[in-house]
Amino acid sequence: MTRIGVFGGTFDPPHLGHLIVAECAADVLNLSVVLFTPAADPPHKADRQITPAQHRKCMVELAIQGNDHFKLSEVDLNRPGPQYTVDTLRLIAGQYPLAELYFIMGGDSLSNFLSWHDPAGIIAQAQLALIQRPGSRINIAALDTRLPGLMARCVNVDAPEVGLAATDLRDDLRMGRSVRYRLTDSVIAYIDHNQLYRD
Repeated sequence: MTRIGVFGGTFDPPHLGHLIVAECAADVLNLSVVLFTPAADPPHKADRQITPAQHRKCMVELAIQGNDHFKLSEVDLNRPGPQYTVDTLRLIAGQYPLAELYFIMGGDSLSNFLSWHDPAGIIAQAQLALIQRPGSRINIAALDTRLPGLMARCVNVDAPEVGLAATDLRDDLRMGRSVRYRLTDSVIAYIDHNQLYRD
């Protein structure tokens, strides 16, 4: 059975940390492809201004070019928001009916997973590929008592601690500081050409 990774996010901007996580997941889980799925209207980011979806889409395309295992999915860009993970997975499952889905997420995000929209629906459709970082271990067994079946649907993926955050990158770009070696050269060129993150 084909294994597909689903990597959702705002990607504002997509940075090398995103690429490293996706590559580690693809390698450890033997994924045929990792679908980068930028959210047009992420429900958890309603409190801040987000770069227009078309720009984020273009930056993801530039960031992942050259890697045959990475692909852009527009599933969350072509529908009204807010976009919930459970709906994203349902749409991707419809596009790849014979695939086994792995939803890539930070292991620390599991601590508030039960507050997500329909977490039972999420684990019914995909395994959770938890990107583990040093000192970030969650008691999955305790969560399993509140969401039975959760533990059986989790798989750990060790990835190096990169320490990149899109918030810091946006701040540095606004201040005119160098972001070289944290973003791909193609993404930096796109940001410069379109004068993003300058206000």
